[in-house]
Amino acid sequence: MNGLCQPVTACNAPCNRRVTAQTSLSVTASVPMRRQAQRSSQRNGTSVVTEMKSRQAAKIRELGQSLIDAGFVTLDQQSEALGLARSTTWTILRASHKGSGLSAAVINRMLLSPELPPLARQKILEYTTDKLAGVYGGSRTQRRRFFARLSIKQARCATPELGGLSRVSL
Repeated sequence: MNGLCQPVTACNAPCNRRVTAQTSLSVTASVPMRRQAQRSSQRNGTSVVTEMKSRQAAKIRELGQSLIDAGFVTLDQQSEALGLARSTTWTILRASHKGSGLSAAVINRMLLSPELPPLARQKILEYTTDKLAGVYGGSRTQRRRFFARLSIKQARCATPELGGLSRVSL
């Protein structure tokens, strides 16, 4: 038996209770993979990740619409209001720039902009709260890192009526 025995069958040969890598991987890896596959698809066949990302893109589009509603129609006006470069603003408002959404650094820069309209500020804070709550996905560790990179003092100053972002527990 080469000093190895299978975990399912008993053998009388001296085996030092070692298990082959192939057997242990096939048994333990197949069960979680099936559960993960079941969790990743819903009744209608849409994947959970796809649904989360579409919610995230919709919230970012709401930010763009709030800028237009506030009178910031051109890309130059929007980038000035957000306090970002034109290329960054263009990428964000397309709402398909990356899977992880807006970074904490970009959110901080937008919240620091003195020209940011109140409705746009509210949309950014809603997005941030949702992202911290895991609405758009992300592991607990990723959300904690995101939270640590946020400048919470600026966010709390931005919305005293909401009490900042302290509603979200991590």
